[in-house]
Amino acid sequence: GKGPRMPEASPSNRTSVAVVGMGYWGKNLVRNFHALGALRAICDEDLTREAAVREQYPGVGFTTDYEEVLHDPEIQAVVLATPAALHHAMARAALEAGKDVFVEKPLALNVSQGSELVQKATSAARILMVGHILRYHPAVLKLSELIRSGELGRMQYLYSNRLNMGKIRTEENILWSFAPHDISVMLALLDETPDSVACEGGAYLSAGIPDVTMSQFHFPSGVRAHIFVSWLHPFKEQRLVVIGSEKMAVFDDTAADKLVLYPHKVAWQNRIPTAVKAAAEPVVLEAVEPLRAECAHFLECIERRETPRTDGAEGLRVLRVLETCQMSLEGTKPAEQRSEIAKPPCFVHETAIVDAGCEIGKGTKVWHFSHLMAGARIGERCIFGQNCNVASGVTIGNNVKVQNNVSIYTGTEIEDDVFLGPSCVLTNVTNPRSQVNRHSLYEKTIIRRGASIGANATIVCGVTIGRYAFIAAGAVVTRDLPDYALAMGNPARRTGWMSRHGHRLEKADAEGILVCPESGFRYREIEPGVLRCLDLDEESPLPEELAVGTKAYDEFRAKP
Repeated sequence: GKGPRMPEASPSNRTSVAVVGMGYWGKNLVRNFHALGALRAICDEDLTREAAVREQYPGVGFTTDYEEVLHDPEIQAVVLATPAALHHAMARAALEAGKDVFVEKPLALNVSQGSELVQKATSAARILMVGHILRYHPAVLKLSELIRSGELGRMQYLYSNRLNMGKIRTEENILWSFAPHDISVMLALLDETPDSVACEGGAYLSAGIPDVTMSQFHFPSGVRAHIFVSWLHPFKEQRLVVIGSEKMAVFDDTAADKLVLYPHKVAWQNRIPTAVKAAAEPVVLEAVEPLRAECAHFLECIERRETPRTDGAEGLRVLRVLETCQMSLEGTKPAEQRSEIAKPPCFVHETAIVDAGCEIGKGTKVWHFSHLMAGARIGERCIFGQNCNVASGVTIGNNVKVQNNVSIYTGTEIEDDVFLGPSCVLTNVTNPRSQVNRHSLYEKTIIRRGASIGANATIVCGVTIGRYAFIAAGAVVTRDLPDYALAMGNPARRTGWMSRHGHRLEKADAEGILVCPESGFRYREIEPGVLRCLDLDEESPLPEELAVGTKAYDEFRAKP
């Protein structure tokens, strides 16, 4: 059953993928990666499947030997659809072999194993993606958009039922088999981690393997949620209900209308709450197969070297919640005890405050009198100076420098390598009134990778600042700015272009090429108002020799 039966290398430029495991779910991954033109090989221990593969997928290799997959230089990525107990060892071996990895949920069976995989992927500069398929479902994407825009109002309660009388597993319990999907969606919709978890259930078919569980969650923002999962149920039900102060939403994956809004209200009459019902509002969704979208996303992330929506870090967050549920289920953790979700090592000054439920990446430093609130997500190697404030729901990438006296409010998303100058101002409501509570209507501000905001600049909410844009000190930004824009004034306008190294680009040659005096990188407007670097794409890290300055700024601006 072993031996080289791989096809010759394909002339296609598409990523070559091997799917490992062609069972209950693996066959769907095989179908989609083949349709996307990326399937090179299938690995399965059942040799009897080879004939069907040869007939259905001519030109695709088949092997029973995982080592053969790992040593094939033409295979760039491995997709693991194997039993959960094998995920850790097989994903680790693939990462060590230099492969990018897509692993079906859960990432591993404990936090320690999951952390090891995330660290190994980071150190090896490999893509690690977890198969949380609902994060690619058009209904969930739309629901997330509705919550962010404030259409549902203030979040109050969520619950999810994932019930069926279908495949019953013995290698993992119902919590680990069904609940990862729902936990992943809840964490994404609320953009925060629960600070309290309780779980109970029952094992009716196999001793010690629960078939039914009910998990309850409390989030730092006050939102509560529960997840009910069972494979001992008379009919299939996959339903997520989101209760907001303005509207309720129901995502039912078994219904014709996948997402429906209910603008019900509660009226208070004689101090008694009374339900006022309204007509249902079906939401029109894009006709996209979630698994096809998920597989395509994995390939795009490999080809562009971008972080997947459901990367290893996201899989690890889900794993931490699952493990806490399991501890409660086993009775090793009292119900409603605060879950101790481990944080990577970071430095927090004794005068600073980091609330429980704030996620901070390793190597980040938080200095004097700063406050990072529950629900904020901070990346690795960031620096927060004195008297900084980061509100709940804020997302900050890696290597972000936040200087003294900066407040970052809910609704702000900051990508990697951003610089926020001293006392710059960010807002999240365009028309604030003290008498009008708009806490559920915060506007979104996005600061893309590598941008720099000058001292005392003001960023009016609802704008997107492009990659490596440079906002002059004291400027007031009221509109979107493109990549590499140099903006100044009130209101700020683009007055030129800045290089990735922070130098003004001037004096284009006859071909319209602008050259950075420090790096030598060439830039050109590929169309009016759109500048691109010709020597390095916007998402690639700087070469090591160019990541440390060697000349003072005065040397570059000195006249010859």
